[in-house]
Amino acid sequence: MKTIKTLVVAAALATVSFGSFAAEIGTVTATGNTLDGLESTFAAKAAAAGATSYKIIEASGQNHLHGTAILYK
Repeated sequence: MKTIKTLVVAAALATVSFGSFAAEIGTVTATGNTLDGLESTFAAKAAAAGATSYKIIEASGQNHLHGTAILYK
């Protein structure tokens, strides 16, 4: 019984995403002409803010893109 309980706990911990452990430190917005350009702008802003990761939550537009990302540390 103890082995089963240990395996269940280990499996639950293994499936928890990194985002649940990371602390949200803010949001940033960016613009770009392509998705690659938009993403590189987010990466630069995240690095400047000291973030260890970011999650793009919104990107819209056709010829000129606008997006928002959440920064995590």
